[in-house]
Amino acid sequence: MTTLHAIAVIVDISKSRTHADRSTLQTQIQDAFGRVNEILPGLQRLEPTFGDEFQAVYADVPTALRATLLARLQLPDGVDCRFGLGEGELRTVGAGVAGAVQDGSAWWSARRAIDEAREHQYSKLGFVRTWFRRDGSAGSGSGSGSGSGSGVAAGGAQRPSAHEALVNAYLLARDQILATMTPRARRLLLGQLRGATQAQLAVQEGITQSAVSQSLSRSGANALVAGEALLNDSLTPGGDR
Repeated sequence: MTTLHAIAVIVDISKSRTHADRSTLQTQIQDAFGRVNEILPGLQRLEPTFGDEFQAVYADVPTALRATLLARLQLPDGVDCRFGLGEGELRTVGAGVAGAVQDGSAWWSARRAIDEAREHQYSKLGFVRTWFRRDGSAGSGSGSGSGSGSGVAAGGAQRPSAHEALVNAYLLARDQILATMTPRARRLLLGQLRGATQAQLAVQEGITQSAVSQSLSRSGANALVAGEALLNDSLTPGGDR
């Protein structure tokens, strides 16, 4: 039995039953996630499992955050997904028809996270598509921030750890920014994340370099990238806590 500390990711299609052609929808999402795998391959690729669900495994939180951001930006217009990220242990307990059979707190945490993302989506935080949970016994082996796992608040409710709160605060801001972006703004952000220059993006979109710069600033793309860098620094061993 193999055990590692990792970030499990579970993805499901938001409001999939409202799409007239679910087969085409699945193909479009698989193609989009295939491009993510080419840009940022994980320990396990982002691939379909059953029904409307996809799964992946990444080595650490920063990689999982970037992969899920790329996944959202690669999706075709009008298609959206929810993402649950779970940090903890991942155990390979055997082999099945579809590959390795796995268990562990990383998957349990990811399932809890995607359930909470769904709950938030149908609340006053309707823009939420991504949530993070960490196994209460998880240590700092992945380069995560300080602090132990979630505690118990008054009345028995589960209280998020400082680590979870930090990551989810970033995800709240990220999801809000993405929800307000135009299709062009999302394409420009994706291009920026892939290393394209503003001049290259201007040619791609048929606009001026000045217009690209203004869009990246006004859409919140620059703030999102800067926020990700600050968060990643705090999650890196030796970074400020």
